Amino acid sequence: MNQITGDRADWALAVAGDGRAVGRVFDRHAPRLRRHVAGLVPTPTDADDVVAIVFLEAWRKRDRVRFVDDSMLPWLLVTATNTAHNTTRATRRHRAFLGRFPVDDPAPDPAEAYTDAEAVAALRGLPVADQRVLTLCVLEGLGEREAAVALGVAPGTVKSRLHRAKARLQQQYSTTAAPLGGTP
Repeated sequence: MNQITGDRADWALAVAGDGRAVGRVFDRHAPRLRRHVAGLVPTPTDADDVVAIVFLEAWRKRDRVRFVDDSMLPWLLVTATNTAHNTTRATRRHRAFLGRFPVDDPAPDPAEAYTDAEAVAALRGLPVADQRVLTLCVLEGLGEREAAVALGVAPGTVKSRLHRAKARLQQQYSTTAAPLGGTP
């Protein structure tokens, strides 16, 4: 089956409900459409979006798709060109809209002045069992029962380990961290 008879035949099968036929038409023409619109739209992602929209439009208008010498490609190319122009126009309007707003220099985030190096060092200074229970319950947000299953211990064991690990972490952190209100 050549491309020319393939388009009309595959499209008829697609309209009749054959999903593989739609896939064949897409595979046959998507690379060509992507190359066609690549220079018409602002970004490569937009080119992929245009190709997807073209095939959506083809399906939406499946009974009105025009074939030229039994090929869908000319109709797809015209639709791709129009869609690319619409996408470019929408991007331009969006940028113009955003350009109307004043741009201030962003205020520095105070959190960026601090690191978690002291907390990480304090956590690493704990026994492995404490690190595991703290990681599961505090950092990952697991409940005591979930952590117990993951660690293969009773929930009560997790509860007591967690209490001791938090106390050890606080003690370890207070010896390694700068005092509150100090300089970063």
